[in-house]
Amino acid sequence: MAWDRGIVNFMTPPQLPDVVEPARLSAALRKAGALDAGAVREVKVLHQRDTVVSRIIRLGLRYVGESTGAPQSLILKMVHAGFVGTPADRGEHEVAFYTQLGPNMPTGIVPRCFDGRFDAESGKWHLLLEDLTDSHELATVPTLPPSREQSMAIVTTLARLHAAWWNHPGLGQTVGTWSSTEDSAARMETFAGHYDRFADQIGDRLSEERRILYRRLIEQSARLSQRYHSHRHVSIVHGDAHTWNFLLPRAGVAGTVRIFDFDLWGINVPTHDLAYMMAIQWYPERRQALERALLNRYYETLLAHGVTGYTRGALDQDYRWSVLWHITKPVWQWAIDLQPVIWWNNLERVMMAVEDLGCEELL
Repeated sequence: MAWDRGIVNFMTPPQLPDVVEPARLSAALRKAGALDAGAVREVKVLHQRDTVVSRIIRLGLRYVGESTGAPQSLILKMVHAGFVGTPADRGEHEVAFYTQLGPNMPTGIVPRCFDGRFDAESGKWHLLLEDLTDSHELATVPTLPPSREQSMAIVTTLARLHAAWWNHPGLGQTVGTWSSTEDSAARMETFAGHYDRFADQIGDRLSEERRILYRRLIEQSARLSQRYHSHRHVSIVHGDAHTWNFLLPRAGVAGTVRIFDFDLWGINVPTHDLAYMMAIQWYPERRQALERALLNRYYETLLAHGVTGYTRGALDQDYRWSVLWHITKPVWQWAIDLQPVIWWNNLERVMMAVEDLGCEELL
């Protein structure tokens, strides 16, 4: 590993958390079972970048003493300074996923977490995650759909995630929280207000047919929500399951697809993730070419990992239900000032999926 080019000593950036100090990092790795007799001697920043609401830093480690099997590098994820304490900062929620759910899942689904902390007083948080840079990569650059083979691998791992928490007795008790019927009604009331402003602003770019669809969804929302409130055939969902939140093994590397970015996880009908991946993100030709095969692979993987009592027909019905609900997504995105290049394209794609799948029948 080249330590002498483009590397900044970790002591220079004052914003890094104390856990990055060698002694504290040694303690964190020992607690995680990743370091035995040795100790971290040196930590250096190899690379850093900002996402919309977080900072991602790749750390290189050097050890003294026995360090066989200890990680040679880590990913430090932490809050972006400009978003501390804002609604967009979901770091506390993501820390909860990696520290509470992650250790209780089968290996090879999410990156291993070595340490995660949220400080309620300052609002600051961090995660120390397994560095998969050398072994894994994104399937494609963002907005370009993956190949069929890559999509199959992604959906297989998504099904493994869902199967691990399918109808888990801890859901809503020790794992995540349920929304009450009152919570759902309040959220829909908020949505209805956003929708009215959204429809007024975009004017005749929203057809009367689509306006009718939105009004019917709002009117029928309590009935449609009964599927969620049944608490049957539900699981932990990712919440932002586009294909660029999955890391695939590099060519020649044995391994499984890994899922990351869990700041929007929660309990829901699992097809929420599938509909977000395909109906929101893919144009009709690509979606139609892969949709049926991916749903089949998803279902086969559920069965292979112990899910019972859920029929293939129920999966199709849930998928259409989720696609219909996702017409709300572009409005929520508009409401938080995302750029039209995001919400407008999502609106067009999901509306075409609703038409293709006959989702209006659910109303």
